Amino acid sequence: MKYLILAIVLGLSACAKDPNSKPIYGDELGLPVNCRAYIQVAVNEWRKGAYSTETTMNAIERNCGEHGTLWDYKP
Repeated sequence: MKYLILAIVLGLSACAKDPNSKPIYGDELGLPVNCRAYIQVAVNEWRKGAYSTETTMNAIERNCGEHGTLWDYKP
């Protein structure tokens, strides 16, 4: 029982500091600086027709994929 409680506490505390829990934009230019914000901007631009699906998906993968550049970015 103690191990179950410990596992739950550790699991919840590990999720407490998720840098992608809310969209964050840069102070100077207002550009997205985390994946949540970046993906929303990418989807909005795709819906406007500014970029093709292929271009949008490549950009999301490059910035927020498995080895994406925005995962550990600290603004």
